[in-house]
Amino acid sequence: MHHARARALKTRLDALLATRDPAEARAADPVQYVHRFADPGDREVVGFLASALAFGNVVAVRASIERVLAVLGPAPARAVEAGEAALARSLEGFVHRVYRGPHLARALARVGAMRRAHGGVGLRLAQLTGEHGFREGLARVADALRGPAPHARGLRHLVPDPRAGSACKRLLLYCRWMTRPADGVDLGLWPLAPAELVMPVDTHVHRIAQNLGLTERNDASWRTAEEITAALRRLDADDPVKYDFALCHLGVSRACPSRRDPEKCRSCVLRPVCRQWKRS
Repeated sequence: MHHARARALKTRLDALLATRDPAEARAADPVQYVHRFADPGDREVVGFLASALAFGNVVAVRASIERVLAVLGPAPARAVEAGEAALARSLEGFVHRVYRGPHLARALARVGAMRRAHGGVGLRLAQLTGEHGFREGLARVADALRGPAPHARGLRHLVPDPRAGSACKRLLLYCRWMTRPADGVDLGLWPLAPAELVMPVDTHVHRIAQNLGLTERNDASWRTAEEITAALRRLDADDPVKYDFALCHLGVSRACPSRRDPEKCRSCVLRPVCRQWKRS
């Protein structure tokens, strides 16, 4: 990316951030559930839950998160220490897409075990990242959250393996929520440098990233997430994923349509740097 292009892109992306109302956008995002709780331990547990279930129809996602929060009660960090069997009984009959109660019970119980053994998921991830790098550190945390093999398909999807090549969007979203400085959306709880983070890539972020020339790749993979992150590091080396929330909601809200829409596109702050607009 040429310097002039990077400068223009940063100007436009910073302008996009300036237009966002964090409180309004947060109310339409699964991170809202994390902000219900004041205790950092509860926030870490609910952050895992809300990010892990952020898959599928928005109404169904909200209903599933609320269902599990009702089980965990007012102190989720204490509740996940009840053990896998007790959590599985409480979540009997739970279904969210390919996830079932036993899958979620296993992962939540392992969150509790990691908190007992290492003081928290974030503390463990920071330690492993220092020893092995972020991707492998996250992969080892994911290994621990899945627990002993064999793993059911739902559990493998609930807690994916970063080594396997998928974008691991929900795991990376969890890391963003917990790590980035508190800004009304993210919470700044984990002792991990925001510079270590990798962009959470879903279909919306991927499409907009292509429009902005942040990636030439056509697959939503870990390599694509790394390529987008590398491009954003040219704009902010210390906090490359700070644009994720705004970009994602630009797509989710359909303010950035999948096809060129003159009415919507003309008013978009990103239009001067959007390749889709220019080639249409």
